[in-house]
This record gives sequence, C-alpha cells and structure tokens, in this order.
Amino acid sequence: MAPAAVELSQFANGETSVKILTSIREKDVFVIQSGSSKINDSIMELLILISACKGGSANKITAVLPYFPYSRQSKKKSHRGAITARMLANLLDVAGIKHVITIDLHASQMQGFFRCPVDNLHAEPLIARWIRHNVPNWQEAVCVSKNAGGTKRVTSLADALKLNFGIVTTDKKRGGVNMTASMIMNRLDGYGPETELDSDVSKLHIGSGSHMGKHGLKLELKPLPAEREEQKLEQAPQETTPPRQTHTRQDSSQSSPRKSQQGMPSPRRTAHHQSPNPNTSTRSPLHRAQPTPARSLPIQEEIEFTDERARDITHGRLVQGHIVPDDWPSPTQSAMSTSQILERPDEDPMEMSRNSSFFNPEGHALGGTADATATSDEEEEGFNDPTLEQMITLVGDVRNRTVFIVDDMIDKAGSWIAAAECVVKRGGAKKVYCIATHGLFGGDSLEELQDCNCIDTILVTNSFPISPEKARATKKLVILDLSNLLAEAIRRNHYGESISALFTHTY
Repeated sequence: MAPAAVELSQFANGETSVKILTSIREKDVFVIQSGSSKINDSIMELLILISACKGGSANKITAVLPYFPYSRQSKKKSHRGAITARMLANLLDVAGIKHVITIDLHASQMQGFFRCPVDNLHAEPLIARWIRHNVPNWQEAVCVSKNAGGTKRVTSLADALKLNFGIVTTDKKRGGVNMTASMIMNRLDGYGPETELDSDVSKLHIGSGSHMGKHGLKLELKPLPAEREEQKLEQAPQETTPPRQTHTRQDSSQSSPRKSQQGMPSPRRTAHHQSPNPNTSTRSPLHRAQPTPARSLPIQEEIEFTDERARDITHGRLVQGHIVPDDWPSPTQSAMSTSQILERPDEDPMEMSRNSSFFNPEGHALGGTADATATSDEEEEGFNDPTLEQMITLVGDVRNRTVFIVDDMIDKAGSWIAAAECVVKRGGAKKVYCIATHGLFGGDSLEELQDCNCIDTILVTNSFPISPEKARATKKLVILDLSNLLAEAIRRNHYGESISALFTHTY
C-alpha cells in the first residue's frame, strides 16, 4: 500500500511543521520513523506527527521505530545523570502513542518505561539464516561477545546455531607510574616451580604476606627455588609433619628397582613414618598429635594444587586500541623500570605500584564496580590516549575457526577492531565477521572497519539509514533488509494476530 501524504517542513529558525494531507478519522495509523544523523530533529518530527494524528481523531496510533533513539541512556550512570530513554517514552505517551514496534532494544527492560504495549522484535532469525546460507563451514564457527554486557545476546545466537561462544573483555584504563599489567600477569600466569623466570625479575614471586591487598595478593621477595629446597631440608626436623620425599636416589649396590618396589615402602609412606630426627620416632602418639604453634607450614606444603594454567584464556596488550607484542615498551613504564624494583628490595612492590588499577580498581560513581553493560563510548575511553595501556582477555578457543563478533549496534570502531585483533593475533582465528543489528557508524568508523585487516565482513541491517555512498564505498559491508519483518509485524498488529511466529528461526 502507498504511504499517506504528509507534508514536513521547517521554519527559518528550525521549528518543525507537520501537515497530514489525508483523512485518518477512526483509522489505525502507523507512524514509521527510521531516524537519521540528526536524531533530535527526527524525534521532534515523530512527536509532532503523533500529536497531529491524535488531533485528527485517529483510532489507534502505533509508532514503528526500527532503532529506538537514546536507548543507550537507559540507566543512571552518575549522580547527576539522566535516564533519557525513560523521558523519551514519557514524551511518546504524552503525544498520544498507543503501541510501539521496535527492533533489538539495547536493554529489554526498557519495555517497562512505556505505559503502552511494546513489541520488541529481533533480527536474530534473519542474521542466523544469512549465516547458514552465506558463511562456509559455519558449523565450526564461534560466537564472541566483545564486552561482558553482550553475553546474553551472543549466547542466544550461539544456541540458535548450535555453536560454541566466547567473550572478550577489556580492563579499565591504567596510567601513572606503576608496574605494567603484562609484567604482573606474566608473573601470575608463569609462576611455578619449573618456570624459567626472566633475568630482570627473577627474584619476584607471588607470596602470602601478612598485608594482603584487595585481591588477596601480595608481592614479596622470596628466595630462589634451589634455596627454598635447602630451607625445607633444614626445617624438616622441626616440623610436625615432615615434607614429602619427591626424589629417591639409589646407589648401585642397592637391590634392583623391582625388588625395592616390593620390599621397601613407597616414598610417601617413608616421608610419614621415617623421620631424620631420632627424637621424633620415640615420641608417643599423644605427643606427636600436638601441633607446634611456633611455626606453620608454608602455603605450598599445606595445600596441594596443580600448576596447570587455565585453558582457553588468552591475554593481550592494548595500546591506543591495537594489540601489541609482549615485548612492546609499555607507555606506563617510562619513569620506573624493573631495575628500580630490584635496586630497592626493601620497598614493597605493591606500594610502588599503588597507582595501578589492577590492584586498586576505580570505583563506580554510585558505589561498587562499573556496570558490565558498557557502551562503546565507555569502552573506548582509553583507546585514544597514547600514555595508557589496557589488557584485553579472550575466553574461548577460536584457533583456526571463523569468529562472529556480535553486538546490538556499531557506533565507534575502536572496540570492534580491538576484539577482532585479539581473536586473530592472539586467538588464531582465520576469519572474523562483525555482526550487529543497528549500523550507526558515527564519524569515520565505517572507514576504519574497512581498513582493518583482521575484519573480513561487516553485517548490519537497515534499521538505521546508511547513505548509499558509504555502502558502495565499503566492500566489506553487507546490509540485511528488515522491511518484510516490519511489514508482517504491522499486518499482524492491525488484524489482532499473534506475532510469536516472527521470533522463530527459519531455515
């Protein structure tokens, strides 16, 4: 059907004027507003047009908003912040709206802002069908979320395609004079009795001191592994439970290994029943059961653990939003190097690294930690600062696989490029698809995504208008059409039919 004739104009001072050129009395009216780069003008056109339909005695007014404006401002992020999405919902109600049809709200809880029914459609069935028909070997792909807040959306697509999923997280910005994050994580990840430490920080180990930080960790200077073994042998006669014998050396005059295994007790039993101190063997059972309060066993002796690193977890360093090698000079290490740590062994390395957000995370404005559902603007705060280094973590196995990085919108390119470089350069992925419902593409983000070598395809829908010039200039861009989905939603809404079929996946 043809759209109704409407005359939109502006006065010289920018005021919007609306005139409906057909009768709408006692009819169902669907006002479609796709949005534009001038989002505030689009909102005023929508509100004035709804008010004009209400004044023209329309039976029911439905607003069709493929992209709901101000959806990223759906929560209060600071003491003096505004929940702008709720204010816009109130404006639509005052204007006279009776129903809202939209696609992929930034937060599904936003439906509670409205006093009228809201149909929050999803582009996931269209995206899943496009993947099945256009991505080779999609059965071996992995869906990845580029932040912690998008895991629900990613797991939904992964369940629909029966795929595995992963997550990429970026820590808070870190500045000042401190120990670099890569140096700290290398100590945490590489700590073990058989680990060959770097020569410059060979005396730096993780220990259990009396002054524990917020994270329960404390760095202290401890002897080398060989010195620790000698200390254990010296302390063995004084301990209530002698340390286990891990190695048994036999002379050539001893019996064969088979005979020794049959006739002699195992090393573990030998460690518990034979003591090098003769006084220990003559003690009574009651005396042996009494603990020695003067000394306590080290943590390594009290708790048995395996020094196996967690699997499918990969760390990377981000400088200005790009992955850099591990030996890249850290921008936060200009005023203090590792040699200063070794030259001042009396000072606690934690105190020297007090400015680091790794040990003192920045508190949220309202208390606690920052919200997990960070927007793209919050994710890219430190990408443009050359003096800051961030750590990016990939959870999941993506080696030699195709990766679908999924989110609800693409506004800025920094977080997408960082996630793509992480899965390719660190995770070993062979192909990356950036998938989102709303392609806002603010500034030069589309050109930046096109120039990224780690991104192969950019998949969005036409929920937000994209200029034909940009679409033709970007060879990686693929745009899915939502007109059939919205048209079917309008038809079912008009005739009172169920819209549940629009959420099902079709092959």
